[in-house]
Amino acid sequence: MITVAITDDHKMLVQGMKKIIEESGKASVTGVAYTAAECRRMLQYEQPDVLLLDINLPDGSGLDLCSELHESFPQLKILALTSYGEYSMVKRMLDHGASGYVLKNAMGEEVIEGILTVHAGAIFLCHEVDMLMKKESVTQIWLTPREEELLRLIVEGYTNPEIAEKICLSPETIKGYRKNLLFKLGAKNTATLVKMAMEQKLV
Repeated sequence: MITVAITDDHKMLVQGMKKIIEESGKASVTGVAYTAAECRRMLQYEQPDVLLLDINLPDGSGLDLCSELHESFPQLKILALTSYGEYSMVKRMLDHGASGYVLKNAMGEEVIEGILTVHAGAIFLCHEVDMLMKKESVTQIWLTPREEELLRLIVEGYTNPEIAEKICLSPETIKGYRKNLLFKLGAKNTATLVKMAMEQKLV
């Protein structure tokens, strides 16, 4: 059974989401937090497999919290649960370490699918966001400075442990960055990623 925690300041939404997850029979909710501070305290005692995280929290940015938790708990899969459907926000959340993005108006089945997908180690976007990303990614590929540095090292043939040592991050964090690069460029494997990076002059 997949363990899930929810961090969102809308109590009715949290209760509804908890019910959907519990009734799925595929996951269980082990913790609920309504603020960033509560989320930090909750995770100090027990880490779930998946965290549903809102972007807009009363005491801080979900973006910053996502980045912080991704660094502190690299094994934790973070699934953004938000009402923001803009391309730039989706990109930023994924860049900050999220493994998936679900809009609050998504069907319960999509939320469960998202939990199962990110738990399995893959990127998940709800249908509405997926269509948006496919449309936008045709015309633009936006990489953070850290991703550009990582892509350059990948092109130069360095392995995840070697890259981790070079830029002082954990191998798990590098693995997550590599996964996001594959997703961003639409590459199926590292060889394709390197080819696309060279062809598109990204390094």
